[in-house]
Amino acid sequence: MLAEAEAVVQSVEGDAMADRLDDDSIVFVDIRDPRELEREGMIPGAFHAPRGMLEFWIDPESPYHKPRFAEPKTFVFYCASGWRSLLAAQLAQEMGLNARSLRGGFGDWKAAGRPVAERAKHG
Repeated sequence: MLAEAEAVVQSVEGDAMADRLDDDSIVFVDIRDPRELEREGMIPGAFHAPRGMLEFWIDPESPYHKPRFAEPKTFVFYCASGWRSLLAAQLAQEMGLNARSLRGGFGDWKAAGRPVAERAKHG
């Protein structure tokens, strides 16, 4: 399953993407569970889209559609290690988005000392 996704999805390196945090043509999409974001933080400016809602949020015909996904941007999906986001990027690509996956996920991003923003804890 992962090998199939790797064959069709472009994975991007954290070093290259860290230099593009302020690039308006890029949207970082964090698909992790909210508890992961609260515990570990997230890439500054990232858009949180829980993996379980992704199809609904991307599909313009869905009542749950998020206009963010209709923007003409490059969407860089990430999770903790890069596996879930690789599959999410494959799905997003199949749904028509210009999608990439962050190699190594947020774990590698954080371990490399790249910028991290806190996620506010809810209730």
